[in-house]
Amino acid sequence: MRISLLALLLFTLNVDAKISQEGVEVQRSRLLLLPASTVENSATQQYGQLMRQAQQKNALNRDPRQLERLRAIARQLIPHATRFNKNAEKWRWEVNLISSKSVNAFCMPGGKIAFFTGILDQLQLTDDEVATIIGHEIGHALLEHGRARMSEQVLKNVGITVAAAVFNLGQISTELLAQGANLAVSLPYARRQETDADLVGMELAARSGHDPRAAVTVWQKMSKLAQSTGKGQPPQFLSTHPSHESRIRDIEANLPRVMPLYEKSRP
Repeated sequence: MRISLLALLLFTLNVDAKISQEGVEVQRSRLLLLPASTVENSATQQYGQLMRQAQQKNALNRDPRQLERLRAIARQLIPHATRFNKNAEKWRWEVNLISSKSVNAFCMPGGKIAFFTGILDQLQLTDDEVATIIGHEIGHALLEHGRARMSEQVLKNVGITVAAAVFNLGQISTELLAQGANLAVSLPYARRQETDADLVGMELAARSGHDPRAAVTVWQKMSKLAQSTGKGQPPQFLSTHPSHESRIRDIEANLPRVMPLYEKSRP
């Protein structure tokens, strides 16, 4: 009985939400046990904690020029976000820059974005490349990959009891939600999620007037960096991430879907 109830829950929640209008074709996450408001509130708290920690280390927004550059590009992308998630127009978007050698960036559920100086410095990103990276990270939030991960974490921790009372989530602890929000940043996404986020990033960039072909150069730079540092990427079948080569092939295959949007957006 427990197994059948779980199966019923997953069947109910795993509705295929494919987005296939003009532009790229992607899928929203399927396992969405937690309400979006619950996830976004938890993510906001976790993001605030991360920013306070960075502030205490004097690592938050120390480069005003780069910070304004990131925020200006994000402002160009955000108006197009509702194409993938209508709730995005209600999000309280935020962009911050953390001084760190980490080659990374993220966007938490609800539009909370962070960039690390390491990715700007080590890849020497152009504005078009920054746009595709911000778009990629926004894509994870728009397709609700973090919400799906938090839902999975809750399901693993409290199991079928919560599943059976899916619309009465008061028993879920703040600690558990914070743990799930942290996982939404720290763990790698699945291959399909990474690919879909790449495609969303390309389209957001194109619609905002940024060259989506920059997505190719981003991953070429990532590949060169991995080789130069001796941190080569494992074969694709051993990794949840697509290989750089596979990633570039997928991006190039989808360029015909977004180049017309780019041409249309140009003055």
